[in-house]
Amino acid sequence: MSDYLSQKFTVAAVQASSILYDREKCLEKAISLIEESAKQGAQLVVLPESYIPGYPYHIWLGTPMWYHELFKEWFLNSVEVPSKTTDALCEAARRNNIFVVIGISERDGNTCYNTILFIDNKGKIFGKHRKLMPTHVERVHWGMGDGSYLNVYDTDLGRISGLVCWEHTMDLVRHSLIAQRSQLHCAVWVGFSSMTGWETLFDMSTELAARYHAHVGECFVINSQSTVDKDNVEKLMQTDYQKEWIKPGGGWTAIIAPGGSILAGPLKGEEGILYAEVDMKMIADMAHWHDATGHYSRPDVTSLLLNRNPYQVTRDLNSINNIGNSRFGNALDQSSVDQVMNMLKQLEQKILNNDSEEFSKKLSKIQRETVQLFSGGK
Repeated sequence: MSDYLSQKFTVAAVQASSILYDREKCLEKAISLIEESAKQGAQLVVLPESYIPGYPYHIWLGTPMWYHELFKEWFLNSVEVPSKTTDALCEAARRNNIFVVIGISERDGNTCYNTILFIDNKGKIFGKHRKLMPTHVERVHWGMGDGSYLNVYDTDLGRISGLVCWEHTMDLVRHSLIAQRSQLHCAVWVGFSSMTGWETLFDMSTELAARYHAHVGECFVINSQSTVDKDNVEKLMQTDYQKEWIKPGGGWTAIIAPGGSILAGPLKGEEGILYAEVDMKMIADMAHWHDATGHYSRPDVTSLLLNRNPYQVTRDLNSINNIGNSRFGNALDQSSVDQVMNMLKQLEQKILNNDSEEFSKKLSKIQRETVQLFSGGK
């Protein structure tokens, strides 16, 4: 890991409404927010969850049959990677010499994913993160990500990571990023405090999660939420029932230092951009006290297993390494095969020592059949 502790630079956290569900208008607004952030001297800007083409609020307001046409509109305006939309975002980052982290609804085939896109100041996409578990009814619209997208990226600014919304309640997921030495964590959220009944609870959840991650991870957290404007509400409210459940407002955006103190914000209930100077030496202030995956850890007592294998729809059954590769990862790899074969040999030896010729023959047969199974019948 490079030494960034001498660096100081400005970061920006955007709180803004999308233009539901219009990809081109959302893109235009996103680029204007990127340009504004760069004009104010920011070298990194973070925009909210699913900013293009907007968060699918309709999933909380009625049945799937009611919102089918809204789903189609949202689906068709979701973003392929790469595409003209991502090319335009990359060009905006390059032209303004700024790192851009933005939430999108990514369309891959006939499935969408709740994705964070990472773009450097040269206009190159250097990573993306797909939300591992869509929350509650989000599963109607978004597929699940996998461990191959759970990364920390080494950049000229520092080591950058990101999670989407309530992924910040998944402590093992957060810990996996902390273990990879994230220094600048980009937290993108939907402004769910615009929903009736969640006005206080969601803001509290956001603040707790963001500040605690900054504290335990000894990293900066750039926390960006969206808002709901009047045009969004008018588009979504088609019945009196729905009028009771969503209103203009929402958002809890802040920039947080290692340890959990707030550098800028929180911004609540309105659009705006927050700015703060990041002094990487502040990481050392917390390093004096603890390191969650270093001198203040006990991996011999508790440890984390991280499956980095990408989800594959098809796999080659003739390859031992792919046997058992499922939606939940590789259940059987070469080391597992070797272990099983070693146990069989040990058992066979015990039986031989007891002069049990019949059992030995049976075990040898099982051993041969096991080898054939693992080698695809060869």
